[in-house]
Amino acid sequence: VQLQASGGGAVQAGGSLRLSCVVSGRSFRQFGVGWFRQAPGKWREFVAVVSTSGEITSYAEFAKGRFAISRDNAESTVYLQMNSLQPEDTAVYYCAAGKPFGSDYAYDYWGQGTLVTVSS
Repeated sequence: VQLQASGGGAVQAGGSLRLSCVVSGRSFRQFGVGWFRQAPGKWREFVAVVSTSGEITSYAEFAKGRFAISRDNAESTVYLQMNSLQPEDTAVYYCAAGKPFGSDYAYDYWGQGTLVTVSS
């Protein structure tokens, strides 16, 4: 399984970006897909996740109301729409895929990351 994240870039505060994660190699529909981020000098943190069907989503508190995760199973792609971006959103964003594991997912597969830089 390979994940290819893209869509990062530099924006000003208040701007928007849409990240994409293309999953290839196995049946996309068996995986939940999440987004994580890691800012310089900080631990990696959870951002959002979408279920295998796309019907269930979950967000970190900082992402609620600003970010939206979705998936297109026909295109094997997961999106993260990010609005009202702030400088504290600056980080490398990673997508990860995994099969359901209890109430979570076993994120066995990770993409290479895409850099988001938000200036004030």
